[in-house]
Amino acid sequence: MEFKITSTRTSKIQRQSGGLLIELLVGLAVSGVVLAQICLIWYYSSRSFVAQMNYVDMDQISQRTLDVLSREIRQTKSLTAYAPNRLVFNDADGLPLIYEFANRQLIRTKFDKPMVLLKGCDEGSFSIYQRNPVEGAYDQYPAASAATCKLVEVKWRCARRLFPTAPETRESMHSAKIVIRSNDP
Repeated sequence: MEFKITSTRTSKIQRQSGGLLIELLVGLAVSGVVLAQICLIWYYSSRSFVAQMNYVDMDQISQRTLDVLSREIRQTKSLTAYAPNRLVFNDADGLPLIYEFANRQLIRTKFDKPMVLLKGCDEGSFSIYQRNPVEGAYDQYPAASAATCKLVEVKWRCARRLFPTAPETRESMHSAKIVIRSNDP
């Protein structure tokens, strides 16, 4: 009895048996990289969204504060005391109205009741001016004292961090010049 090899072809199952494990590992590696990229994109886009919402919220608070300052300063009778971080006005009702930058806050005090208008102020200052403009410039002459003040400039820059791992969001400088109107001639 003679044995002959009639075919040298191997079956399809025998040829693919070793490649199945390698293909599985390569597929898992590619899937892992793609999943990691998707997670990174989601993480950074979420942080950007939170930062943008933080900017919007801080800007709205600054605008409301500026509205309060403008309305109340325009109605005061006069400025009675000035410091770069503090203004004291004689209000329309004859009582003092105080604005002060202290402890990273802008505080309004009326009737001896302080109210925080802004929080997280990295910078905050007041400047006083006369009303007459400098010739050839969009600026006014500085006031020599509180008694000669007709215009108040207020500036601030705020920052805040929503949660410990979030980046600190810094707002651009807000500045306004407000005319004291009730002491017009």
